[in-house]
Amino acid sequence: MHNLDKTELALLTELQGDARLTINQLAERVAMSASPCWRRIKRLEDERYIEAYRAVLSPERLGFGIIAFVNVMMNSHNSDACRQFEEQIVTIPQVISCNHVSGRYDYLLEVVATDLNAFGNFLREVLQPLPSVKEVNSSFSLKSVKKGRLLPLR
Repeated sequence: MHNLDKTELALLTELQGDARLTINQLAERVAMSASPCWRRIKRLEDERYIEAYRAVLSPERLGFGIIAFVNVMMNSHNSDACRQFEEQIVTIPQVISCNHVSGRYDYLLEVVATDLNAFGNFLREVLQPLPSVKEVNSSFSLKSVKKGRLLPLR
């Protein structure tokens, strides 16, 4: 939160809650006029404090009954193997997030599937055949307790 003042933090907080707010609505909520508000938002975008604007979709309503967290262990840790894995994983639509992590496993994936059969097919036909994948371990989400990725901007 370097170089951010109280107004910019307030703008980011409002946008995290509802990115569809108009400049006029945002300006009103942070007690400023529209033009300076727009300039501040533009600066926050240019400096990549704001990376994107997206709709949050319902996996359940769209037919994804399975959300799995998949730990992946690599059999090689050289930079080429990791780069190749990462280049391939970003192209797989069922993988909705991927993090290179510390600990026993090398990557933690969040994967969606319509059902267990589809998830099993994904593991056997897509994930396990990737080069350098040694081991996978999956856990299934039984219930989402906290949704969203709101950053604590205080």
